[in-house]
Formats: sequence, structure tokens, C-alpha cells
Amino acid sequence: MRNIMAFIVGGLFGAGLLISGMTNTLKVQGWLDIFGDWDPTLAFVMGGAILPMAVAWRFVEGRKPVLRDHFDAAPDPKVGRKLVVGSVLFGIGWGLAGLCPGPALASLSFGGFGGIVFLIAMLSGMLWAPKLRTALD
Repeated sequence: MRNIMAFIVGGLFGAGLLISGMTNTLKVQGWLDIFGDWDPTLAFVMGGAILPMAVAWRFVEGRKPVLRDHFDAAPDPKVGRKLVVGSVLFGIGWGLAGLCPGPALASLSFGGFGGIVFLIAMLSGMLWAPKLRTALD
């Protein structure tokens, strides 16, 4: 049952990425181009993700999920070196490629060679991240 739910939720997430334009690298780069032809529409996409999660973390306090033992806790709001370095690296990759991990996977079906190169770079970064984390400690 858990795998079926994961498949359904993953499909909804992918559909949301396609509908919102997050798989369109030009739209993402337009959001980041604040001194040029800025496209503010992705602010609504981010708000559409952040606001429901803020409500959900409050709603699940003291409750038990149906398919797991517990809900994941809200992230620690503490800003530290790891968060800043990770955010900068993520932002650089997002700005250069116009994709982040979710949309990159969703765009593999039509992304061509560039999508595959991005996927390889993303997986390499994921393999190197633990080493970088250790170096920052």
C-alpha cells in the first residue's frame, strides 16, 4: 500500500512540476533574472509549496500517520554553515541549469542529452555531499 501511495503522490508531484513550468529551464532562469526580463510567476509555485507544509506541520502534531509510525519533524530553523553552503551550491546549480532535482527527473523523458548530463552531475554532487559535510564539521 505504501508503494502505491508513493507512486500516486510522485505522479501528482511530477504533474505539478509540469503544470507549474518548473521543468521549463527558461521559466526558472527568468525567475532568477531579476535585472532582466524577470518572471515572478514561480513565487506562486514556491508559496504553493511552503504555505501548505507550514500548515501541515502544525496539523500533524500529536497525530499518527496511516502508513508509517510517525510523521517527519519540521526542519530545524537554525541557520548554520551547512545550510548556507548547501543553499549556495543548490542555487548555483539551479541558476546554471535551470533545474533542481525533482524537475530534472521529471524532464528526463524530454530533456535530451542536457538532461542526462544534469542527472549525472546531480548524482555526483549527491555522492560528494557527505564528504563535504564532514569537511564542514
